[in-house]
Amino acid sequence: MTLKTITTLCLAAFALSACDESLRGYPADKTVDRGVDRKDLSQLVWGVWVDPTGCDHWIADDGVEGYLSQRLDRYGKPVCSGVAPPTFTAGDFKGGSRIRDPN
Repeated sequence: MTLKTITTLCLAAFALSACDESLRGYPADKTVDRGVDRKDLSQLVWGVWVDPTGCDHWIADDGVEGYLSQRLDRYGKPVCSGVAPPTFTAGDFKGGSRIRDPN
């Protein structure tokens, strides 16, 4: 094999291994922040972002990673509370962060 072929195969293997969390040593639990300031997502301060149609989404920002999840009622329907105008946020969703966002 040529050096170019070997290099290409190595890069392909590395790229594919990055897709498998088990190879990186991380559990598949998506409720845990694995960033610089690791903590359970329940410890973040959550706010509400209102989408352009007026419906709510839970939002949190720990300075490195941001999180967004649609706010649903107990029947699975979107909540459109009117807590803020469309495309605006309500609440201190950056409150639990020790890391500042770059300006």
